[in-house]
Amino acid sequence: MNIDDFDRLWERHPAWRLLRARNAPLILSFLGDYFLDSNRGAIPAGELTAALDDHLYVIHLSEPERYQTSPEGYLDDWSSPESAWLRRFYPIASEETHFEATPALEKAYRWVENLQERSFVGTESRLHTLLDLLRQIVHGSETDPGTRIIELERRRDAIEVELAEAHEGRFTVLDDTAVRERHQQFSATARELLSDFREVEVNFRSLDRSARVKIAGWEGGKGDLLADLVTSRTDISTSDQGRSFQAFYDFLLSEQQQDELAELLTIVQGMPQVSTDRRLHRIHHDWADAAERTQQTVRNLSEQFRRFLEDQVWVENRRVMDLVRSIEVSALGVRDTPPHSDDLGIVVEEPGTPIALPFERPLYDTQPDVVVDSLLTPEKAGQSELDGLFAQRFVDTSRLIENIKAIVPPRSVAALDDILALYPVQEGIAEILGYLSLADESIVVDVTNDADRMMIDYLDVEGEPRRVKMPKVTITRR
Repeated sequence: MNIDDFDRLWERHPAWRLLRARNAPLILSFLGDYFLDSNRGAIPAGELTAALDDHLYVIHLSEPERYQTSPEGYLDDWSSPESAWLRRFYPIASEETHFEATPALEKAYRWVENLQERSFVGTESRLHTLLDLLRQIVHGSETDPGTRIIELERRRDAIEVELAEAHEGRFTVLDDTAVRERHQQFSATARELLSDFREVEVNFRSLDRSARVKIAGWEGGKGDLLADLVTSRTDISTSDQGRSFQAFYDFLLSEQQQDELAELLTIVQGMPQVSTDRRLHRIHHDWADAAERTQQTVRNLSEQFRRFLEDQVWVENRRVMDLVRSIEVSALGVRDTPPHSDDLGIVVEEPGTPIALPFERPLYDTQPDVVVDSLLTPEKAGQSELDGLFAQRFVDTSRLIENIKAIVPPRSVAALDDILALYPVQEGIAEILGYLSLADESIVVDVTNDADRMMIDYLDVEGEPRRVKMPKVTITRR
C-alpha cells in the first residue's frame, strides 16, 4: 500500500473515522459491550435506545456535562451513511426500526482492545499451531498413496510409543503457563471467528441488495434475469469464502461435534489455571447464532427469486387469457358465415401416390433458432392489468341471504322467481348461481324436479336483457 491508499482509508473507511470521532470512547464502550461482547444481532430501536439511555445515566453520575445529546440523536448519527457504525433497517414483517453492528465497528473495537498491555504473551502454542497447519497443508494435499501411507505409519508409530509410555505411567502434562497460553490463543481465535461471520454476512447482504436492484429495474426477459441472478448466487456459494463458510456451518451443525465442544469447554472453564470467561463457556452457541443470521440473508435472496417469478407468471397468464378470448370471439363471428377455403388458403391435394426420387431431396440445411418474445410492452401490460381489475365482479352472498329473510317468514317456503321479482338481479347469471349455492343454517335451497320449470328474466352485467329457463327452485327458511 502506498500513501494514496492510506489517504483514502483515512478519509473514507468507517473504522478509521470511528477512531477519529470525538465521542469514540462512548461509541466503543457502549456498542462494543452491547453488540460485540454480547454477540447480539438485530435489536429494535426502542430496546437499544433504552439501553443507551441507561449507559448515559451512569456516565452522567460522575460527569454531568459530558455527552449531552439524546440517545435517539446518537443512534441517528451512528447509523448515518457518513458514519456507518450501525446498520439501520426494517426486518421482514416488522414495523419498528432495528439496528445491528457493522464490520467497521468490529474492526475498530478489536484494534483498540489490542492496544491494552498484556502481562503475558504466549508464543510456544502458536508455534505448534503453525506447525500443525503446515503439516495439514503438505500431507493433506499429497496425492501419492505411498507417501501418505508412510506418513500415516509414522504417526501410528508415534501414537503407539506414547500409548506404551502412558501404560507405564510416563507422560508429559502441560504446566500452568502452557495451559494459560493455549487458553489465551483459543479466546482470541474464537472472537476473531465471530468477527469473520459478521463480515461474511455483509458480503451476502450485498449480493441480496444487488439482486433487489436488478429485479426492480429489469425490463428484459425473465429468463435472462434469472440466469443473471442464479449465476451471481452460484458465484458467491462456490467462492473460497462461500465454501469455507458452508463447511464450517455443516461441521457446527453436527450433534457429535456440538457435544464434544460443550464437554471440552466445560472442562477448560473448570481448570484452576485459567480465568473463567462466561462468554467463552457458550462460544459455540454464539457461533451457531452468527452462522444462522448469515444463512437467513441467503434465504432472503431465495425469497426474492420466488416473488419475481410469481409476479411475472400473473402477467403472462393474463396475456394467455386475452389471446384465448380473442380467438373465441373470432370463431363466433364466422360461425354462421364460414369463409371459403380459397380465402383461407387451404388446398386439398388429389389422392394419388407421389413420386419423389432420392436425388430430388434437398441437402440438409440447418435452420436458425426461433426466438419467441412473449414479453408484453409496458403499455399493453398496464392496460391489461387495469382492465382485469375493473372487470371483476363479486356477488355478496350476505346480501342474498338478507333478501330471503326480508321476504320469507320463518318456517315458510318461497319460489326463487318470486324472490327475484321483488329483488331484481344486479350481477347477472352469477347472482342467480349465488342463490343456488347459499350455505346458511337457516336457509335450505331445493330443486323440486326437472319437469317443473320456471323462467327468469334479468339484465346481464352489460345491461342486455336475458332470460334463463331452469328447474323450479324453492327456498325454505327454518
